[in-house]
Amino acid sequence: MIEVQGITKSFEGLQVLKGVDLRVDAGEIVSIVGPSGAGKTTLLQIMGTLDRPDSGRVSFDGEDPLSMNASRLARFRNRNVGFVFQFHQLLPEFTLLENVAMPALIGGRKRSDAFAAARRLVDYLGLSQRMDHRPSELSGGERQRAAVARALVNDPMAVLADEPSGSLDSRNRAELHRLFFDLRRDFGQTFVIVTHDENLAADTDRRIMMADGMITSIETK
Repeated sequence: MIEVQGITKSFEGLQVLKGVDLRVDAGEIVSIVGPSGAGKTTLLQIMGTLDRPDSGRVSFDGEDPLSMNASRLARFRNRNVGFVFQFHQLLPEFTLLENVAMPALIGGRKRSDAFAAARRLVDYLGLSQRMDHRPSELSGGERQRAAVARALVNDPMAVLADEPSGSLDSRNRAELHRLFFDLRRDFGQTFVIVTHDENLAADTDRRIMMADGMITSIETK
């Protein structure tokens, strides 16, 4: 479904990615692990079309989004890729429900449809009693579950998560990890997760080890 081929990337003369090839199939949960500076986040950003490689190709079901102009690429990304970051990145002036609906509204969906989709996800994630609260009124676990709901509201091809549980305590971390697998079971969702959490990585379908800008090994569960 998502495939990167021959991806290279340098910053200020430092080569961060050195010809990375990776394919992620629909319904997979894949983790990318490795030491800091290995190139994990850079690879995730290129996979999600947030950044462009110096060379190589990114494809989604055979379509090359990086060949698109900026406006078309933004629309493609909005429809097809959901993002979850270590720090939730919720907009503080909006309620939980408004934050979840935001990508659908940006994508041009009718307001009623966008909020209906957001409510369904908020209900699924057990946040119905918190939907009118602003991020400052939510716990860390609630904020991160809201961020997951926001990533899912447009029913993307894949959710790309960068250290999604890195700021959570052990209980909330375990709940978030279970949620990824529940979402795969119930919605067929695909996840690519950059993580330092070995417990999460051990549970994923494939564990991609990176070091020095290269994939060094792939372990299949």
